[in-house]
Amino acid sequence: MKTLVIYYSYEGNSALAAEEIKKAAGADLLELKTEDDTRRTGLAKYFWGGKQVVTHQSPKLKPYTVNPGDYELIIIGGPVWAGSPAPALQSFLGETKITGKRIALFVTHAGGKGKALDKLKALLPGNTIAGEIDLVNPGKQERAAVSKQIGDWVKAIQA
Repeated sequence: MKTLVIYYSYEGNSALAAEEIKKAAGADLLELKTEDDTRRTGLAKYFWGGKQVVTHQSPKLKPYTVNPGDYELIIIGGPVWAGSPAPALQSFLGETKITGKRIALFVTHAGGKGKALDKLKALLPGNTIAGEIDLVNPGKQERAAVSKQIGDWVKAIQA
């Protein structure tokens, strides 16, 4: 099954998860990047990210050449910010219409997925949700354990 992993990562946790999913699924990878790639740290990072979510900001994305319509299974994910998907994911799903596909969703977080998965599902009407997973700080977990958790999940969504 031709598979694409679409992800946004700010600190690397979602990138790590996406790479593991890519390996387990034999998938292609599309990293979403914002035009403003200024990195914020400490409390400024949380205020900036939370403000984007609360004010429903949609950051402009850098161009990409992959066409999600060419894939049978699309796995979409990224970090949870203020209980919601990162705004870059919302920008992508707002400007890219995906319908009639098998979709799987993943989120990474530090202990609270909030309603991020439900909000992603709401942005994907007309698709079949094959599965979802939330990963707590995958970059701080033992890599083999993360690989196994993701590998088991990928087998389930590909069945």
